[in-house]
Amino acid sequence: MNEVKARHIHIDEFDYPLPDDRIAKFPLPKRDESKLLLYKEGKIGETIFKHIADCLPAESLMVFNNTRVIQARLLFQKSTGARIEVFCLEPVSPNDYALVFQQTEKCSWNCLVGNLKKWKEGVLQRIVDIQGEKVVLSAEKKESRGDSHIVEFSWNNPKYTFADLLDAAGVLPIPPYLHRETEESDLRTYQTVYSKIKGSVAAPTAGLHFTPEVLADIDAHGIGREEVTLHVGAGTFKPVKSETLEGHEMHTEFISVRRSSIERIQKELGGIIAVGTTSVRTLESLYYVGMILSANPDATSEDLVVKQWMPYDNKNNSLSAYDALQQILDYLDRRHADRLVTATQIIIAPGYTFKIVRGIVTNFHQPKSTLILLISAFVKGNWRPIYEYALSHGFRFLSYGDSSLLL
Repeated sequence: MNEVKARHIHIDEFDYPLPDDRIAKFPLPKRDESKLLLYKEGKIGETIFKHIADCLPAESLMVFNNTRVIQARLLFQKSTGARIEVFCLEPVSPNDYALVFQQTEKCSWNCLVGNLKKWKEGVLQRIVDIQGEKVVLSAEKKESRGDSHIVEFSWNNPKYTFADLLDAAGVLPIPPYLHRETEESDLRTYQTVYSKIKGSVAAPTAGLHFTPEVLADIDAHGIGREEVTLHVGAGTFKPVKSETLEGHEMHTEFISVRRSSIERIQKELGGIIAVGTTSVRTLESLYYVGMILSANPDATSEDLVVKQWMPYDNKNNSLSAYDALQQILDYLDRRHADRLVTATQIIIAPGYTFKIVRGIVTNFHQPKSTLILLISAFVKGNWRPIYEYALSHGFRFLSYGDSSLLL
């Protein structure tokens, strides 16, 4: 499909009725007892998630997103009593996730601010208790970025990092459609068992079903496992409000992939199963990073950001997936680097041609969302029978709901 057709996709065609009682407000007591819908070549069936290894092709390589959700919501109270919420979206200074969490004096983030009208100016402060010590955390609004704001945080004890402050004072952000406050149990259940790299403000929820036992079963079946990192932004919950896709701007998300992972993906092309839409977006973005490098071998990391509409220009689809990945490996070799770090704004919509992904493990998504568009693209427009089956067979929906395996 060309860009013009993709831009004119009507989002109303991706609506479906989702009663509130079908949205799972909490996960099941045992993650791997969730239902698993199976879709292959137009046929739909179901099993229990813990049996997923039995359903995967023998030569599969599963690719997981190892991002970890941070306690990104910070609450401040003004002397007037007004409560201000500062929601950390992405680091600005330093603009590297690993570095920003290591800061011991100050750092800046791009943030959403709740109750903004009550915070015209001035510095917000709160006392944070860390291991019995009182630390004063300050927040100062620096500049506006449309809906978001640059906020500088500073604190008076260099013994503690910003990661320590978030762990002690931050609230884990759960999806807004759960219509409830974060509970203690969410600190455990809203993380995948393999999460490692801090940076997401939302969980890659397809991974929430995996347990150590399921992972061991996957290994026992001889199915490979590999990891990538995409830090999920709040934009993942942003509905498409425009009539057509043209009016929707995709959020940009940070990705990081080890050189060894790219080599393995290249070697096992044809058997790649992406765990979650974030892994899909990461893997498919690798192809377009390779395309950028084929045209500009000296590209900077900023040049390598995959833009929203790039896949829909025919001139950007001329390489094989193998050759595109080789472009990245050559680039990393020239720079003596062991990982690719960039960002992606890719939108995957009906008509998109998948370059790397051959199967997807994914939950059931919100109506009229970009994630439904991605699923529709993968199943060649056949998403509605899948969702009708799930609705009529008692599947639970959204982040804490059940899952599907699409092949």
